[in-house]
Amino acid sequence: MSTAAEELGSVPKLEKKPVKFSNLLLGAGLNMFEVTTLGQPLEVIKTTMAANRGDSFAGAMGRIWGRGGILGYYQGLIPWAWIEASTKGAVLLFVASEAEFRAKVLGAPDFLAGISGGMAGGVAQAYATMGFCTCMKTVEITKHKMAAQGVKPPSTFATFMDIYRKEGIRGINRGVNAVAIRQTTNWGSRFGLSRLAEQAIRKVTGKDDSQKLGAVEKVIASGLGGGLSAWNQPIEVIRVEMQSKTEDPNRPKNLTVGKAFKYIYDSNGVKGLYRGVTPRIGLGIWQTVCMVALGDMLRSHTSLAPIPCDIPRCETRLTCGSPLHRIGPKRQSKN
Repeated sequence: MSTAAEELGSVPKLEKKPVKFSNLLLGAGLNMFEVTTLGQPLEVIKTTMAANRGDSFAGAMGRIWGRGGILGYYQGLIPWAWIEASTKGAVLLFVASEAEFRAKVLGAPDFLAGISGGMAGGVAQAYATMGFCTCMKTVEITKHKMAAQGVKPPSTFATFMDIYRKEGIRGINRGVNAVAIRQTTNWGSRFGLSRLAEQAIRKVTGKDDSQKLGAVEKVIASGLGGGLSAWNQPIEVIRVEMQSKTEDPNRPKNLTVGKAFKYIYDSNGVKGLYRGVTPRIGLGIWQTVCMVALGDMLRSHTSLAPIPCDIPRCETRLTCGSPLHRIGPKRQSKN
């Protein structure tokens, strides 16, 4: 009886893992670094190609340069991209932590609970902070067609207030449903594809599950996961079309996700749905490498020591801001 009681007592108690404030700060800092370096230029190229689907890659680059030289590649950075970068990680972590815990309470395995948490966190990101930020970034990038027609575009805040006065909250959150679909599929696919890449690397290198992957191997796995997650580019093109300020008399009014899909397909075919996929692949790789590899390096050189993840065989850390990388059990202090 005592042995059975001891065995029952040894079963780990399911408890919600805390979200540390230091990790939120690090995640926000890494997001800011990512978007201020290569992130926003790749975002601008991707959005320009998606909004002007007749342009080649070189044509899109020339169009962006014509809007202000090198500064044209940073349109929408301040304040919208910075607001998004500094807040989306916190929203993701808090919501995903709760969703993952609830999934585990219902009996879901760690992998499925992690995917559920990531998808819930992605949806929360879209509706809480990313919806109006992506809308205003897209407006900022696409409204400069007015300048080519000899009309001076209004400032970013004047544009924001004009949209708010005319259309209210719905106006500044135009395309938010498409953003939610993009985010929830992004997190699910990035996690799953990164794990598949890690397993493939282990087979090639002969490492078993108990051996850690090296820094370069982590970057490769994360880069593959981030790059291949661009499979959902059609929903990103739909999102851009819904938020774009580019004028087209043939475009239906009051676009929904379905109407935008039909309009793009009728106008440009299947190729139109994948415009901008190349810079999006680059953006996905850059984001994942920054948040995973750079985050681990920062942890190893600061007081923020790497925290083990409680997902079996997971080689990444909480630094990427992913809800799928939960804080593991507390370390035993040595006497």
